[in-house]
Amino acid sequence: MHILIAPNAFKNSLSATDAAEAIRIGLAQSNVKHTSACFPIADGGDGTAGLILKRCNGKSVEVHVNDPLSRPIKSVFGLIDKGKTAVIEMANASGLRLLKADELAPMQTSSYGTGQLMKQALDAGVNKIILAMGGSATVDGGCGILNALGIEFLDEAGQKLAPYPAQLEKMASINIAGLDKRIANCEIVVVCDVDNKLLGENGAAAVFGPQKGATPDEVKRLDAFLKKFGEITLKQTGKGIANLKYGGAAGGATAGIHAWLNARLVNGIEYFLQLTGFEKSLAKADVVITGEGSIDTQTMQGKGPFGVAQMAKQKNLPVIGLAGKVPVDPDKKLLQYFDILLAIGNEPVELSVAIKNTRENLIRTATSIGNMLAV
Repeated sequence: MHILIAPNAFKNSLSATDAAEAIRIGLAQSNVKHTSACFPIADGGDGTAGLILKRCNGKSVEVHVNDPLSRPIKSVFGLIDKGKTAVIEMANASGLRLLKADELAPMQTSSYGTGQLMKQALDAGVNKIILAMGGSATVDGGCGILNALGIEFLDEAGQKLAPYPAQLEKMASINIAGLDKRIANCEIVVVCDVDNKLLGENGAAAVFGPQKGATPDEVKRLDAFLKKFGEITLKQTGKGIANLKYGGAAGGATAGIHAWLNARLVNGIEYFLQLTGFEKSLAKADVVITGEGSIDTQTMQGKGPFGVAQMAKQKNLPVIGLAGKVPVDPDKKLLQYFDILLAIGNEPVELSVAIKNTRENLIRTATSIGNMLAV
């Protein structure tokens, strides 16, 4: 029996790589006679770029950029395809993890550093950029990225605005005269981990603003700014971004760069699995184990484990889903893709304790799975 281990990261606990290794260890401790292969996955969130680089034999390039609060930091981007494609993770320059809890301030934070990564990738000679957008600290519609690449945002008097929402809410027009000319000959693919639209109760500000430190009043201001940005974008480019699928990801950065840089927005897990050759590994498998922090009906909206399960089911393979949280009564559609859903905890505990024990729980649960497969 050959078991393919393909989990996503367990948020705030284990990386996808560490989760896969824990499952591998658990299976090795069981009685099942098997071989196994680890294929950690990502759907556009934190860690996506690193996994792509590993699977595609890429290399890292260290650079200096600005963090979300415009402070200089060291960052990194990757190169694959013999240096012709850059792989950039927004979180490496504009991520929540770069800020302390008391520094979260989405009215003041900017995605400018991510634009700097793109510019330095262009300096390295790439003609394609893959952007993983999860984990951002910003709700600036990607205006920081655009500003770093030469686009200017102007108020009613024609004065330049700094690229963060407290300034950008005064926006009246957009000047693209200074846009880096190399962008026209560079394919930009945005790997998205959520499909929210830009505006409204399910939009970038309402859903993700509070996670990035926005107060209720700031959520309203951010949504109003993004609405105005969308209106100006429509007027000047003819492109509507208000109802764009994936447009609310990364604080609306996906919408902004789609409209102004002609970026292509794609489902994160589907693109990741295709790019990294997952199907080749899947062809050798008899059983597939996947997982992440929570598996429920929302998982089917394009999350990592669903992408794995969907491909596995095309080959009629059994799929086991592991998570910290699973539904008591799973949706029938969910069970069409996951033959078994298991919560890895074995007793009621506080969330903080459960997160701390993720590795041990994965090992123990995988051992039990192995023993059941042996029977």
